[in-house]
Amino acid sequence: MTDRITLTGLRAHGRHGVYDFERERGQDFVVDAVLELDLAPAARSDDVTDTVHYGELADRLVAVLTGEPVNLIETLADRLLGICLADPRVARATVTVHKPEAPVPHAFTDVAVTMTRTRPGPPAGTPGGGLASIAGGPAPARPQPGPQPEPAGNGDAA
Repeated sequence: MTDRITLTGLRAHGRHGVYDFERERGQDFVVDAVLELDLAPAARSDDVTDTVHYGELADRLVAVLTGEPVNLIETLADRLLGICLADPRVARATVTVHKPEAPVPHAFTDVAVTMTRTRPGPPAGTPGGGLASIAGGPAPARPQPGPQPEPAGNGDAA
């Protein structure tokens, strides 16, 4: 997949962190999101409904950034990835969470965590693709190696 939508430098004030003072004062977090999906349908139709609306995506990401606090930016990145992959057209997403005001006792520019997730299963639009693949469900039975037990019964043909 070579088509991408990139949202860079999305900034919001959140109260994430391990320390009480991070939760009390809060701090700015900056997010970069890269969505990989087929943009050909949108290019042909020139219709926003055939693509991921990046304004609406930004609203949903900010809601997570300003919402329920978490301790780790790894957890925050994982939640943001869930938002990015909620659209079944997105095959893969990469999210970077920057914490430029992290409590590090040395001069630094940024602390960031980057996580990438790929939608499991076939791409959206094919049988078995889409959100059902993310949600999971029972795994298909795998044949077990070695001899299999005989079915219970008395051995007589029915």
